[in-house]
Amino acid sequence: MSPTVAPMAEAGKGRYRPLLLVVLFVGLLAVGKFTGLTDQLDAERIRQEVAAAGALGGLLFVVIFAVGELVHVPGMIFVAAAALAYGPYQGFVWALFGALVSVSLSFVVVRGVGGQALAKLEKAWIQKILAHLDRRPVLTVAALRSVLWLAPGLNYALAMTRIRFRDYLLGSSLGLVLPILGVTAFSDLILR
Repeated sequence: MSPTVAPMAEAGKGRYRPLLLVVLFVGLLAVGKFTGLTDQLDAERIRQEVAAAGALGGLLFVVIFAVGELVHVPGMIFVAAAALAYGPYQGFVWALFGALVSVSLSFVVVRGVGGQALAKLEKAWIQKILAHLDRRPVLTVAALRSVLWLAPGLNYALAMTRIRFRDYLLGSSLGLVLPILGVTAFSDLILR
């Protein structure tokens, strides 16, 4: 391929990325709804599946968490399920690990499909927000996670910025500790 054709091919490919991302988002949402995952998965059912898996229960929990979050099952259902399945202490560890795998999978999928689409927008207000994220990526992600927890929209938005995966994961780790600790510690009260 000639040097002038390659940049044009890349530009054409990039033009369709936002559309592909919308198709992915709607498709995953539809899969969750039409398969019944978003309606049928609850903390008790997840606990039962994990218990039935025996020694592989932890691995099953993490896989269900990551796939469930990807198809828009609320993440806190999995956190509560971890507390039910493992108790508050081990449940916290499994829930945090599952949450981090889940937000990481979302990041990788969205970044792979949509690229850094938000970083390429030229709107002044978007660039102002992104500049703050660029200056303090870990702190910004931690603050967002502490408020929005496991919101799939946050995963999508952050994946489409210039943030490095390492900063995303570290900020997510810091921001999710307190919400997950709160849910696992008080899961008996919450689930009653």
